[in-house]
Amino acid sequence: MNGETHLWLIRHAPVDGPRGVIHAPDAPADLGDVAAFAALEARLPAAAFAVCSPARRTRETAARLGLRATEDDAFREQDFGDWTGRRHSEIEAELGAAAYRAFWQSPATNQPPGGESFLDQIARARRGLARLPAGDAILVVHSGTIRAVLAIALDLAPELALRFVIDPLSLTRIDRLADAWRVVAVNGR
Repeated sequence: MNGETHLWLIRHAPVDGPRGVIHAPDAPADLGDVAAFAALEARLPAAAFAVCSPARRTRETAARLGLRATEDDAFREQDFGDWTGRRHSEIEAELGAAAYRAFWQSPATNQPPGGESFLDQIARARRGLARLPAGDAILVVHSGTIRAVLAIALDLAPELALRFVIDPLSLTRIDRLADAWRVVAVNGR
């Protein structure tokens, strides 16, 4: 790699839909927080390379920020397989409380039926990061994707990276240096 890459990681706007659901990629974004968008847009570098996940909510958030983002599947949210589109309460009722809690006690390595683990998501994110050019790169992505990048940058065990809170429309800044990483800010609002 030649040169530094300055990552501007933005979590998409809130989902315009019910809470407590594992939302599918086609879930729309709530773009109504004009002040949050203006504040975020003012902090972003001009003429940066922009990427988003293929999910509708990231594409809509990027467009609302005035970005012409390229879609990259490496930065999509963790695939929750058969649980996608379902309420957490419904999954818990189906599995039973004990089995549901057991899954979330090791969420980094467990895979939902037909889905992938957080470890899988970290591997995808690593491949995507390797393709980013030097300079400023804005990524409009998901909370899980940002946690995956933090795990990579900080060389964290996946379970520890899942402890980060990443709010909608927050900004996380990380620099990829020639032979190290620098975390500038996490979950900035």
